[in-house]
Amino acid sequence: MRILWVCNKSPKLVAEAAGIDGAHSGGWLDSTAADLLSNSGNVLKVLFLGKDPVEGSSGNLSFASFCGDVSDVWFCKHFDSFQPDVIHIWGTEYPHSLEAMRAANSSDLRDSSVVSIQGLVSVYGRYHYSEGMPARVMHIPSFGDFVRRTNLNNDRRDFIKRGESERECLRLAKHVIGRTEWDKACALQINPCALYHHCNESLRAEFYDGSWDLINVDRHSLFVSQCSYPVKGFHYALQALSMLKMEYPDVMLYTTGESVFRDSIRRNLGRTSYQGYIAHLIEELGVRDNVRFLGSLDALEMRNRYLRSHVFVSASTIENSPNSVGEAMLLGCPVVSSNVGGIADMLDHGTEGFLYQSSAPYMLAWYISRIFDDDSLADKFSRTSRSHAARTHDRKLNLRTLMSIYDSIAAKRGVV
Repeated sequence: MRILWVCNKSPKLVAEAAGIDGAHSGGWLDSTAADLLSNSGNVLKVLFLGKDPVEGSSGNLSFASFCGDVSDVWFCKHFDSFQPDVIHIWGTEYPHSLEAMRAANSSDLRDSSVVSIQGLVSVYGRYHYSEGMPARVMHIPSFGDFVRRTNLNNDRRDFIKRGESERECLRLAKHVIGRTEWDKACALQINPCALYHHCNESLRAEFYDGSWDLINVDRHSLFVSQCSYPVKGFHYALQALSMLKMEYPDVMLYTTGESVFRDSIRRNLGRTSYQGYIAHLIEELGVRDNVRFLGSLDALEMRNRYLRSHVFVSASTIENSPNSVGEAMLLGCPVVSSNVGGIADMLDHGTEGFLYQSSAPYMLAWYISRIFDDDSLADKFSRTSRSHAARTHDRKLNLRTLMSIYDSIAAKRGVV
């Protein structure tokens, strides 16, 4: 089958073939591309958003990059030259997805095209972006954001603006791939006529190897995988941390990214508004000695952090089915997550981990303390969550499901 992907970033195989150094690849794209190409009968072309123009091929893989202001004409050119059996647009968050869908329509390939739901910026921006954030922080920029001529409220509006093209892309789509009740509800509310296909996502290979064990963890340690903007809910995690510190003075919260406490006044002035708020909150809550920023971690470093953590925390105000929760579950690290979006489809409360109301950091602290205090509960969550995640992220099953979707779409055009 001739398969064409439109992606927000380059899969690892493409980055390697194109010689792109330091590329941050998309985890589910990496494993799925490798699995597709393991069948010599498949030919894959990847069009991806990139900083520099690249184009090339390697075996049955070909690729080309585009910039953010790409038009439907560019996509039409590649569609016409490649003659795909199926066009798969991964994600709706950026305007290029709409341009690709418009190109599919004008090339008479709408029936051969499918759009995957990753996140939904139209929903994130309208309902969830500023949850738990003080109005002054949302509207008054840090010095760095003032220089960049933005603030958090403008960032929220950018989500809403991008959401307009997202909604139009979904309204044009005949086929949609999702994986949770949440994304199904959102997609079909936007386009009730779309044909919805369910397909779980596979994770990076590194997370299928390794098993969490209490013997190896740093006791009373927490891991939050991202803290870069308000939707990730790090402000809520810090509030829970301050409550936990009263009972567990040695509690440590680890997260990725650059420290919000820089080594010079000039660098501190360059912080984003959210980074500045996080720094203020850490000082105000008295938890500076209890937070560690780990910088950028590759897949192996992420895996090792999960395996050393007592509890993995997802404090987001909205998610669909985040890779981080899947990675923690697959390794067996006990999870406490906000019950938002599609999370409840990933993890069963009380049996495989704990879910709590996103705006209730006191419940986050409560559930973490239950795991801290009960090793048998931690072990139970580790076993049951691993079993669930092994089914959700079964690479062979997910590949068969995806190929079945491709086959059904191609068959309706008489391709197979």
